[in-house]
Amino acid sequence: MYSETTRSITVTVQPIFLDDQSSPAEDHYVWAYHVRIENHGKETVQLRRRHWRITDGLGRMQEVRGPGVVGEQPVLAPGEAFEYTSASPLSTPSGIMVGSYEMETPAGESFAVKIPAFSLDSPHQRVRLN
Repeated sequence: MYSETTRSITVTVQPIFLDDQSSPAEDHYVWAYHVRIENHGKETVQLRRRHWRITDGLGRMQEVRGPGVVGEQPVLAPGEAFEYTSASPLSTPSGIMVGSYEMETPAGESFAVKIPAFSLDSPHQRVRLN
């Protein structure tokens, strides 16, 4: 598991390789990632937007931006948490994801919350010894 805290908002991510949805012979690898967002602060926040940078094993980067997560823009009062699961395909057997969420306070202040970088590792990648 990977975890990062920004302004009392903790984001924890657990990636899971989906062997049953992957096809290594066709260079198609899929991971699910489970995210938990916890508000340890003193004010309510709403997740407005997401931004992901997904880099495959060859260094090719793709950016994904959009409103909310899984069709929602959750509101988190102090002490509350929101969890969701999504997925990401790659054409290589490994990669890395990192990103941020744009949060907004009731007063209209927006701030970025870091999503920790996490590795996408499959059992199909070649192990290289240095």
